[in-house]
Amino acid sequence: MKDSNFLKEHNAKSLWHPMAHPGDSLANPPAIITSAQGVKITDIDGHEVVDAVGGLWNVNLGFSCQPVKDAIAAQLDVLPYYSTFRGTTNDQVIQLAEELRKFFAPDGLTRAFFTSGGSDSVESALRLARQYHKIRGEEGRTKFLSLKKGYHGTHMGGASVNGNANFRTQYEPLLPGCFHIPAPYTYRNPFNETDPERLARLCLQALEDEIAFQGAGTIAAFIMEPVLGAGGVIPPHASFMPGVREICSRNGILLIADEVIAAFGRTGSWSGSRHWGVQPDMMATAKAITNGYFPFGAVMIADHMTETFEKDTSGKAAIGHGYTYSGHPVGAAAALACLQETLRLNVTENAAARGTQIHQGLLALQQKYELIGDVRGGHGLMCALELVSDRTTKAAVDKKTIGKLQEAAYDAGAMVRVSGPNIILSPPLVLSEAEASTILSALDAGFAAVS
Repeated sequence: MKDSNFLKEHNAKSLWHPMAHPGDSLANPPAIITSAQGVKITDIDGHEVVDAVGGLWNVNLGFSCQPVKDAIAAQLDVLPYYSTFRGTTNDQVIQLAEELRKFFAPDGLTRAFFTSGGSDSVESALRLARQYHKIRGEEGRTKFLSLKKGYHGTHMGGASVNGNANFRTQYEPLLPGCFHIPAPYTYRNPFNETDPERLARLCLQALEDEIAFQGAGTIAAFIMEPVLGAGGVIPPHASFMPGVREICSRNGILLIADEVIAAFGRTGSWSGSRHWGVQPDMMATAKAITNGYFPFGAVMIADHMTETFEKDTSGKAAIGHGYTYSGHPVGAAAALACLQETLRLNVTENAAARGTQIHQGLLALQQKYELIGDVRGGHGLMCALELVSDRTTKAAVDKKTIGKLQEAAYDAGAMVRVSGPNIILSPPLVLSEAEASTILSALDAGFAAVS
C-alpha cells in the first residue's frame, strides 16, 4: 500500500465521492479509514473511534465477524462467480433462498429475487409491481405513491419515489406517475400537528385523498420505510403502517416495504414490518444481509404474488429484469453465514436495549443544549438529533456549526453521520453498553465545542 503521505496528497483528487460536492471534497478531504475492529474504526493517523454510523447502516455485526469473512474466502476458492440468469444457478443461492423463506415467513414472504444492493432491490420491486398488475389484466396500474422525506435509493425509479429534493432536483425529469404524501413527521408537517396519533390519521387521510384523486385503478404500489431512515429517523405512530396496509388492500394497491435499513434486527424486531405488525406484498432488503462485506440484496415476495406469476400461462410473467450479480455465489455464501450469526447472537435484544440507552441519553443532551430541536428514536438502534439555531422558529443550524460539532465528536471518540440538519446514529447491533456511552460522551463534547 502507498504510504500515508501519498494517500493524503491524493485524497479526493482522482475520484468523486457519493453524496458530496466534488469541490467540497477537495477543500475538506474526507477522513481516510484504514482499519476496523469490533465496532471501532481507525484512521490513517491511528485515531480510533466508535463507529456510530455502522458503516452505512449495514455493519450490524461489526467489523470482526469472522464467520462471514470465512464464508467469503471459502466460496472464492470453490466458485467465485456464475450467472443465475435462465438456465443456471448455484448451490449457495438455493440454500440462501430457503433460509430467507423461513426467516421472512412471519412477514408472509416466501420468494426471493436477488440483487446487487438496496437501490437495485427497490428498482426491482417497482418493476415487479407493474408487471404483477399487467399479468392480472390491470395494465392501467402504473403509478407509485410514497412519503415525503422517504429515501429509496438513487436509481431513476428509486429517485422518483424518493421524498427528498436533494436526490431529485438535479436529475429531473424523473419517472412520471410518482406522487408523494406528507410523512408522519411530528416535528415538521403541513398540518402543524404534534400529536403522533392524530398526525398519523391526517397522513392516512391524505393517502386516501390522493388515491381518490389519482384513481385507485391507476396505482401500482405504495412504497414506504417502516421507520424513515436517511430522511432523519422518523418513526411513525404505531397505527400508521397498519393503516397504510388496510388502505392499500382495500384499493388493490401493493405495499412495498423498503427495509434496506430495517430488516435483520435494526428496529429491535427482525423486520420493520413485523415491528408494526404488518405483512407487505414485497420487501426490499440489502445492507445487513451480508453485514456490508459483499454487495448483495434481495426482494422478498408474498404468496399471492408468487401464485400470480408462477401460474401465468400467457407469457406475461417472464421476468425481463435482473443483474449480472443477481444471486452471486460469494454474496449468497456471505448472506448464509451472516444470517446464521445474526440469529445466533439474537441481535434484536441488544439493538432494543442499546437503542433505549442511546435514545434516553440523547433526550438528556436535549435538556442541556439549545441546539437540539428534536430527538427521534426509541425503535432499536436508529436515532437522530435535529439541530436548530432557534427552537421557537425551528430554523436549521448552519453547516459550519454542524461540521465543527461532527469534527469535535470524532476527536472525542465517535464517528457520527451528518445529513442536512440531522445527526444520525446507526451503530452496529453488537454495540456494548460502554461503547454506547462513548457515543453519548463524544456527542456531549461535540455540542460543548459549538455552544
